[in-house]
Amino acid sequence: MSTPSADDVAAAALRAAAVTRAVARSAVVGTAVGLAASAAASALATHFARRVVTPERVRPDDVHVLAVEDGRVVLAADDLSTAPGRYGLWTDGGTTHSRLGDVVGVEVPVRRGGRRAVVRELLGTDAGVLRPGPGRLSGWFHAGDPGRALGLPFDDVVVTSPVGELPAWLVHPAPGDDAGEPPGERPGEQGRVWAVLVHGRGGTREECLRALPLLHRLGVPALVPSYRNDPDAPGGPSGRYGLGDTEWADVEAAVLHALDAGARDVVLLGWSMGGAIVLSHLSRSWTADRVRAVVLDGPVLDWRTVLDHQARLHRVPRPLGRAGTALMGSPLARAALGVEAPLDLDRLDWVTRAEELRVPLLLLHGEADAVVPVGPSRRLADSRPDLVTLLEFPGAGHCREWNTDPDRWEREVARFLLEHL
Repeated sequence: MSTPSADDVAAAALRAAAVTRAVARSAVVGTAVGLAASAAASALATHFARRVVTPERVRPDDVHVLAVEDGRVVLAADDLSTAPGRYGLWTDGGTTHSRLGDVVGVEVPVRRGGRRAVVRELLGTDAGVLRPGPGRLSGWFHAGDPGRALGLPFDDVVVTSPVGELPAWLVHPAPGDDAGEPPGERPGEQGRVWAVLVHGRGGTREECLRALPLLHRLGVPALVPSYRNDPDAPGGPSGRYGLGDTEWADVEAAVLHALDAGARDVVLLGWSMGGAIVLSHLSRSWTADRVRAVVLDGPVLDWRTVLDHQARLHRVPRPLGRAGTALMGSPLARAALGVEAPLDLDRLDWVTRAEELRVPLLLLHGEADAVVPVGPSRRLADSRPDLVTLLEFPGAGHCREWNTDPDRWEREVARFLLEHL
């Protein structure tokens, strides 16, 4: 073996140095790429969590009106527009509201470019003029206040809460002998059982209109308040949703308003996130002992299940969805999401806390609910059959049980309330 020359040694050293520099550059690039990917993942998780807690003022259109005919409306056909039942239709940016009835036909009209279309009954237009164009279908069949929408006697009242004055409707009961009133006692609304109705996330008091005719007939005064961050109410300290962990204090204020006005006890009705708010009130308010019974429609009973489901629907990778959910309860939540304080999702998990329930619950849930899965309602009913009754509605989407079968909804709610009034 020959001895390497000085030139060979120098060349080898130069090659080694070049390799070392290349490896170093690769390590730096790899680290940078890893950091960038980690930052992107963190940003996506934060965006997912922030959307959950941020009020949405504008809802996107989801249907297209192809034609308006005498007593009928023609919509582009899809799973939403062909769903059974009766619905509200908002058009012109939410300024026109129409009431749609059942599907009366499906067609492929040549004059409309061969687009498959569904024909539904047009039961009336409450505001504006219905014209062809984009729109949004809603479970809110009625729109406006209880007087204009339903012809019910009501007053505009104000509920004083920790965030300020909350506008509310007080809908008066029908005269006569009422289920919520002791025999021989009918001094106005004094001494009766009142109802307090709580709408869902991103909703307004109009979501509760569908329940008011039944309560009116049963002789139950109904208080329908706004709560913090509603379009017509004061914002909370952060302007973010607490997913029930903060809004319960506004329901407490509504219950106190009812009691101060002479209510003997109350029943609570909640839709979607309104269910989480109602249950938080039951566990945290000193007025909970005045709650006689609870009716929840499409309720959020376990936020982790709902958020996992929503992450899948929006194709958010499961680890990132879980990271966003974890962020809501972390010390970073206030800075990253703008919430008042970290959200205690364990405290909002009523499937796990089932043994703490002390009040009869009626759960109404659509089997086709793509927003809040029915699974937690089933598990809660299975774990507390002594207090919890679950009624499932085949084919019903989120909070559309009344829309698909209003007779059954009203019959079962009436039976439950009469049993506990």
